[in-house]
Amino acid sequence: MQFEEFELDDSLLAAVADAGFSKPTTVQSEAIPEALMGRDIMAGAPTGTGKSAAFILPCLQHLIDFPKRKRDGARILILTPTRELAIQIGDQTRQLSSHCSFSVEYVIGGVGYEQQEQAFADGVDIIVATPGRLMEYIRNKAFVGSTVEILVIDEADRMLDMGFIDDVGKISDATSRRGQTMLFSATLEGLGLEKFAASVLNDPVRINSQAPRSEKRKIPQYFFYADNLEHKNKLLEHILRLEQVSKALVFVKTREQMAKLRSFLDSVGISAAYLQGEMEQEKRINAFESFSRGDNSILVATDVASRGLDVPDITHVINYDMPYSADVYVHRIGRTARAGKKGVAVNLVEAHDYLQLAKFERYTGEKIERRVIDELRPVTRIPQFKRKKKKEDKPAERKRVKNRQRDSLNKGRPDFRAKKARKENSSQQEN
Repeated sequence: MQFEEFELDDSLLAAVADAGFSKPTTVQSEAIPEALMGRDIMAGAPTGTGKSAAFILPCLQHLIDFPKRKRDGARILILTPTRELAIQIGDQTRQLSSHCSFSVEYVIGGVGYEQQEQAFADGVDIIVATPGRLMEYIRNKAFVGSTVEILVIDEADRMLDMGFIDDVGKISDATSRRGQTMLFSATLEGLGLEKFAASVLNDPVRINSQAPRSEKRKIPQYFFYADNLEHKNKLLEHILRLEQVSKALVFVKTREQMAKLRSFLDSVGISAAYLQGEMEQEKRINAFESFSRGDNSILVATDVASRGLDVPDITHVINYDMPYSADVYVHRIGRTARAGKKGVAVNLVEAHDYLQLAKFERYTGEKIERRVIDELRPVTRIPQFKRKKKKEDKPAERKRVKNRQRDSLNKGRPDFRAKKARKENSSQQEN
């Protein structure tokens, strides 16, 4: 299938060609035709398979097909969980509308209120927003949702994880006059997500896209066993100094852990950019752009960057701290091997992390192989966990028979109840 088969406007096809898209991905092939028909969409697809273009192109085609002379408010609203993802989607929207005259604005934290309110006042075609900041404008009646014609909810499962679902539900209520809703997510698992989708979608087309082999990105996954924190730091330093590690994304769990790691990297002369929640927007943008441009070849980040971070040519994702859940693990390592490039996932594992590996292997269906650096071999053994015996593995227990004194004392005595029952039974037969 080619993009021309979707009957998109020539201006969009020209932008698609400029972006270097040769042919639609699986999720684009399945979602775009349905979205162009105005159907509500509930789509799940692995990270890095082109979900953004799958909803951006139908939204732009809608604006072309139904032009409005007067700009009285946003017509398209796209919700994303993080600022970084909002910026990336906004940039791609501008790229795909480069041959049109549509306006695109962000509504995200860390940006001055006056600057964003001015965008509302001037009128805008497409708003890409994070739920928390948009809710502030709704409460202050600075944003009117009645003009929204299409609502897109991206990374819906991440919205649920981050506690944004209530806000997204209120935004859905504020845009209740819309004609179409599209919900995209890396996974469609979980009762919470299903319940939420049922509340915002109207008779949706359900798409659960599994990328074919040609689109799947095989990511080699390794782990190094660390005796303790000091050993883990030495392993990380060694890996980051390898020549083949040209662009590395290092994940930590918390801001406190990031501060400790930053102190260590500074002490050994390794320069890195840092990205975490609750940073000033300007600092977050500077860190992201510094890493994207290659000014810094290492980015240390909390899970604020595990979803939607689309930086080309990341060669290594390093889990300095292992994540709690398998889906977060998948999204972390999905930051590498994008757009057909090769990439590697490296895990630094301490004793308390070891059980997580088996869980992640079951979830991904792929083996996480062990690696050892000769000069940094661990001196402690990997913990061994005994398999719990299943119930059927246990030998059958003999049923204990209770010997009661009253039973032996009553032996030979007539059972009057049984005798009465036999008598009643025989009289019924005679009748």
